Amino acid sequence: MEQIIFFFVAFLALASGFYFVFARNAIYAILSLIVTFFSIAALYILLNAQFLGIVQIIVYAGAIMVLFLYILMMLNLNKEDESRKKNLPKFIGVFSAGLLLVGILGAFKGLNQKTFAGNADSSVGLTKNLGRLLFNEYVLPFELASILILAGIVGAVLIGKKDL
Repeated sequence: MEQIIFFFVAFLALASGFYFVFARNAIYAILSLIVTFFSIAALYILLNAQFLGIVQIIVYAGAIMVLFLYILMMLNLNKEDESRKKNLPKFIGVFSAGLLLVGILGAFKGLNQKTFAGNADSSVGLTKNLGRLLFNEYVLPFELASILILAGIVGAVLIGKKDL
């Protein structure tokens, strides 16, 4: 049963990803990207990485997609702008995607399937283990990162604040 759900969610992620690439309407493309992000989060949860699944939903499907939609609404793209685009960026994009495909296939060529089968541990991605590791072994880098994020938030508020 778990394999059927996995293949269904993987197919949904691939189908919505392809629709994102080939969609003509930008709003529909962004909505299909949201479906892709949710299906990737479901794949993380199926792979016993609950923390990554929740972070995927909160960060990508929540914050970044709202930002994409906001920018798209602010830009007000018209169909007249589409005819002015040149073919060189499209060619560069296809060439880069081909290079990426060659690199991925080269990485999978040296992959040994037996290394993954014997090392299966069901408690690897659990949030409890991640929290224990973060607050025991890596407490200093965790706290330094939180101070850095807090300083960035304070700086953004000070820069964005208007003089009264």
